[in-house]
Amino acid sequence: MPVFREQLASGELLVGTFVKTPSPVVAEVLSLTGLDCLCLDAEHAPFDRLAIDGCVAMTRAIGMPSLVRIPVATPEHVLNALDCGATGVVAPHIRNAAEATAFARACRFGPGGRGYAGSTRAACYTTRAMPDHLRLSERETVAIAQIEDPVAVDAIEEIARVAGIDCLFVGRVDLTVGYGLASQDHERVVGAVERICDAGRRNGRAVGMFLSRIEDVPFWHERGASLFLLGSDHGFLLQGAADLLDKARRSVAA
Repeated sequence: MPVFREQLASGELLVGTFVKTPSPVVAEVLSLTGLDCLCLDAEHAPFDRLAIDGCVAMTRAIGMPSLVRIPVATPEHVLNALDCGATGVVAPHIRNAAEATAFARACRFGPGGRGYAGSTRAACYTTRAMPDHLRLSERETVAIAQIEDPVAVDAIEEIARVAGIDCLFVGRVDLTVGYGLASQDHERVVGAVERICDAGRRNGRAVGMFLSRIEDVPFWHERGASLFLLGSDHGFLLQGAADLLDKARRSVAA
């Protein structure tokens, strides 16, 4: 099975989606698709520790890489997601190199880093030897810094140089609001996203983003973005219901 972190580092096109519903069944169903990863949105959806645990258990059982977007970039939230067995963590509002460094350290074992427990799902409930768990964690754990503040764009070169950061993820809506604008297509926002892509390319970091328009993927892929988290389980439900209703009504009208 491909290692997601290695795929991310290679620049391979990866497409995932957000999971907004704290249900292991939803995570299970989406894990049966051909998506490259799922991202549990514990920042903007009602995921508690138990819900994260149940959803990650399902993704691991099926072999789907899982990311957890934590509510705040603190060591306890990072630790919980990784102990549950998540492939990686998306940390919101990383604004400078110091915050990026602290986040990257919290994702990995070592001095001042992640605490070790062999009883976790990540360590296979004591059935994996410590040296093996440390080695696999170092190889596989993904640390994704979300760039969504104007001050982060100003510091993007320093953030991108931080060792241990695997990917810069663009928070375009927050950037738009942060700049006091109302459109994500404003030239200032587009320019900021291009700066993030450029910094990622110069420093060997993958770049990811959410896009509301699928047709924008080629534009940003050409500029260096390779991880696209598109849509969500909520969006699939809404669009599926709308399509169903439209087809039913058109079939009768015909």
